[in-house]
Amino acid sequence: MAWLTLAVVVPLAGAVLAALAPARLKGAPQIVAVGAAVLSLAALVVTLVRFDTGVGMQLVEEAEWIPSIDIAWRLGVDGMSLALSLMSAILFLAAIVHGVGPRPLGRAAAALLLLLESACLAFFLAQDFFLFYVAFDVTLVAMYFLIALWGGERRRYAALKFFLYTLVGSLPVLLGIIALFLSSEPQTFDMIRLAQEEPIAGAGIGASLTFLAFFVGFAIKTPIVPFHTWLPAAHVEAPTAGSVLLAGVLLKLGTYGLVRVNLQMLPDAFAEYALPIALLGLVSVIYGALLALAQSDLKRLIAYTSVNHMGYVVIGVAAAAANGIGARARDLALDGAVLQMLAHGFVTGALFFLAGFIQARARTRELGDLGGLMRPMPVFGSLTALAFFASLGLPGLAQFPAEFQIFLGTFDVYPAIAALAVLGIVVTAALFLLALQRAFLGLTPPRWAGLRDLGARELLALLPLLAFVVALGVYPRLALDVIESAVWLR
Repeated sequence: MAWLTLAVVVPLAGAVLAALAPARLKGAPQIVAVGAAVLSLAALVVTLVRFDTGVGMQLVEEAEWIPSIDIAWRLGVDGMSLALSLMSAILFLAAIVHGVGPRPLGRAAAALLLLLESACLAFFLAQDFFLFYVAFDVTLVAMYFLIALWGGERRRYAALKFFLYTLVGSLPVLLGIIALFLSSEPQTFDMIRLAQEEPIAGAGIGASLTFLAFFVGFAIKTPIVPFHTWLPAAHVEAPTAGSVLLAGVLLKLGTYGLVRVNLQMLPDAFAEYALPIALLGLVSVIYGALLALAQSDLKRLIAYTSVNHMGYVVIGVAAAAANGIGARARDLALDGAVLQMLAHGFVTGALFFLAGFIQARARTRELGDLGGLMRPMPVFGSLTALAFFASLGLPGLAQFPAEFQIFLGTFDVYPAIAALAVLGIVVTAALFLLALQRAFLGLTPPRWAGLRDLGARELLALLPLLAFVVALGVYPRLALDVIESAVWLR
């Protein structure tokens, strides 16, 4: 059974069915969307059961597509792609349960969510550059419409800014793919072969230009400073489920590409640029944390912490690419970077759900307008505190082991950068503790005394994410046993 193909195709087929559902059957799109998301997740769980934790890239499914230029339907998994695909499937199921726009899900919303899921899974599982690039661009279209149709007051501006920035970022990626294709002999879009053969080896001008083309595209998608300016507007204006998926899944397309393409296919060029890229990651860590500290809007605050947390990933990957790093430290830095992608997906997805829940009740996200929410909403307040502590890197929660491994690996080659990056944790701790104090502690204003606590549907979307946050913090081997099966080609 082609389980990876099922994981990608079932949401796509579900999107078509949801779009064509009769208008009189109001609940049909929601049922189709949930069913497709569950089946896709089940296919990935079967893949996890079949996965051999000592092999690297495996379970490859291949069918000819355009044989004249060796384009094929190629899907496969290693530890990194399987872990990120499972995380994505879980977040999409949670987002579909929560919904976008009117409830139950309408035809357009269900179709767009499933189209976005299919594209994201195809991107993480693709082992052919043509499919990789098509999936990369389809995610832009689906997220554009989710923001533009169901976002906030400035949704059209935010959607257009998101689309233009990330479309511009995809163009150098296309140029890089063409360069690798033309340099290969025989010419191929097979990503497994390109990683093994390294057709643009060394660190000459050709390799540097190809490397920078990919890096700019993935840096915009991640995003890291100075390519981050599209992110706050997109997050603030996106609907709640859109923000969850944008932060939890779409940002990982950039960091995944940085490892899968820049590190594995252009390692010599990456080694030449490792220090400046690590410095960009450090700037993202500190600048993102300081910008978050200055925010009074809860969604904007969470958006800037994503810049901070993705900076840690970039530091880890850059350290792993540097000349002179030991093999053990390299594995620590890379495993920590991938674990950070997972942890950030679950933690920030939960945070954006929580921000959406309070906006739906209080009609505001301004921390200065809130206060004393712990009394009328003890469940909401307690779960928010848990998510805040997870995001600031508290031991026992998911981001602590990830960041700890990144620091350990980075210290081997860039000790000053690793030491300065710790300042980001200090600032992040300060901003989340201040937010907790302002919004949840103290006296409850009379207008918030009647706010209702979280309901069953909201808890159904939120609790699985927080369960993984705790599980990965207490027992990180749950993910590391899979992640470490990735073969970090050098």
